[in-house]
Amino acid sequence: MGKETDFYTATMARVYSEQGHWDKAAEIYRHLLAQEPEREDYLTALAEMEKKAKQKHQKSLEDLDGLFHQWFDLMLKYKNLLKLRALNR
Repeated sequence: MGKETDFYTATMARVYSEQGHWDKAAEIYRHLLAQEPEREDYLTALAEMEKKAKQKHQKSLEDLDGLFHQWFDLMLKYKNLLKLRALNR
């Protein structure tokens, strides 16, 4: 006892999945498949978790892209503001 994998069960994977922790759920399903490679339900669940995790990562990248655009826009506005203040003095 004491190893994290002692608690790797299909129920635990479903709990992680329901909470949106698809990477962790996929990790558990991989472990379960190593123990019981004939389980088609684990294989199907793993494929679903990997698909959801990939979509989550893609969404994160898209969000990050938008944030960078906002940051660059704000930096340009700040630079212009500094120029206007310098002209005002």
